[in-house]
Amino acid sequence: MSSPTPIILDCDPGHDDAIAILLAAGHPGVELLAVTTVAGNGPLDKVTANARRVATLAGLLDLPIAAGAARPLVADHEASVEIHGTSALDGPALPDPRVELDPRPAVQLIADLLDASRVPVTLVATGPLTNIAHALDRVDRAKIGAVVWMGGSTGRGNRTPYAEFNSYADPEAAAAVVASGIPFTLVGLNLTHQAAATPEVIARFEALDSDLGRVVAGWLEFFGGTYRDVFGEPHAPVHDPCAVALVADPGVIETVEAFVAVETAGQWTRGATIVDLHARLGHPANARVAVDLDVDRFWNLIVDAVRELG
Repeated sequence: MSSPTPIILDCDPGHDDAIAILLAAGHPGVELLAVTTVAGNGPLDKVTANARRVATLAGLLDLPIAAGAARPLVADHEASVEIHGTSALDGPALPDPRVELDPRPAVQLIADLLDASRVPVTLVATGPLTNIAHALDRVDRAKIGAVVWMGGSTGRGNRTPYAEFNSYADPEAAAAVVASGIPFTLVGLNLTHQAAATPEVIARFEALDSDLGRVVAGWLEFFGGTYRDVFGEPHAPVHDPCAVALVADPGVIETVEAFVAVETAGQWTRGATIVDLHARLGHPANARVAVDLDVDRFWNLIVDAVRELG
């Protein structure tokens, strides 16, 4: 059996980020070295507290957690209150955090963990790419095995008609990371909308008959309610665990090679990801792009991870 892939999960919890943490901690295919946080779904203080509460709930009391960027590289921070609520993780009550916050800034923790690792580390990002962009000038890039990002889309957006939230939140950072030359995978809305939290899925977590399973079911119910209110969708797409799933069990997601760029200046399209699936622009491919999800296998991964932790 192959060794687990070491990862650092950079996130902005967020309901789907919280589930991504659980999958990363509970799946044997990955070794979760640390969680770093970035302002995105909520302000930095709130998403960092959420990460610590989720880790406490799951019994991950020794998990290093460090706070990162409080604002994008250029623009002001905009939270996603209408989707994730005022705490960025509204819904079931969570325990007070018993996981200490690492005193190092996120970029320093990333640099230290990369230096200490004997093998390249995959950076899995499920929020704006601000921390990763800052890290590019501070770390030994050869120690980064890949960046796998839940962000962007091959088609329409969800923050604006053409921009997905994480890309819109800091397009300059996304553009810098995509152009860095580090192996890059885009797990966008075109893929994550295949990961719908249907009533049957929610019932599987309730059937675990554990506190953790019930909380996950509550998160999905809250998330589903805001998606119905804002987008008119019957079930919430659970975006962020898809990026972790791709690393934990690569066969769960089909990818293609394509050229990817990020729009930073468009009047109506700022934050849009340009994904040239048909090689019309004449640029060589610089990314893997997720296109198809094995839905049953995906949900099995998450249910198994929650069962393992719970």
